[in-house]
Amino acid sequence: MRWVILDRDGVINYDSDAYIKSPEEWKPIPGSLEAIAQLNRSGYKVVVVTNQAGVGRGLFELATLERIHAKMRKLLEEVGGHIEAIYFCPHPPEEGCHCRKPQTGMYEQFAKQFNVDLDGIPAIGDSLKDIQAAQSIGAEAILVETGNGKKTLQRNPELDVPTFVNLHEAVQYILFTQG
Repeated sequence: MRWVILDRDGVINYDSDAYIKSPEEWKPIPGSLEAIAQLNRSGYKVVVVTNQAGVGRGLFELATLERIHAKMRKLLEEVGGHIEAIYFCPHPPEEGCHCRKPQTGMYEQFAKQFNVDLDGIPAIGDSLKDIQAAQSIGAEAILVETGNGKKTLQRNPELDVPTFVNLHEAVQYILFTQG
């Protein structure tokens, strides 16, 4: 079984410095849902691994996060795509939890639940935290320039990972290199 791990905000949907706090604020980046559907049609299963500190900061409730994810799943289904599971860390950074990226707790939870070897699995993100977490667990870290991706590149010019304009382009790379 082949897998791809995706960050959410800035990769699948537009990000906001003020957090995505409602289903109405959650808007997919053009082509992202279709890219996930293309992965599915090519035999890949997709999981989402996302920091959601807005919950821990009291900006929105877990029930709201569930509604946001329900909207994402519904829109994805409309284009023929599917996400196997969503892992999220509700803790703000100051709590120092093991699940919040760049820590690897959510990745470990995914690997345990699905009995998956994380070595070499494509893990697509838009921030240094995403790249660090992916590299820590042996995944193939891939950066997209959407969301915080361009800033991540500017702040970390030494970053040596495959980088693409958006999720659609990253998916084309995965399909080309891994079949």
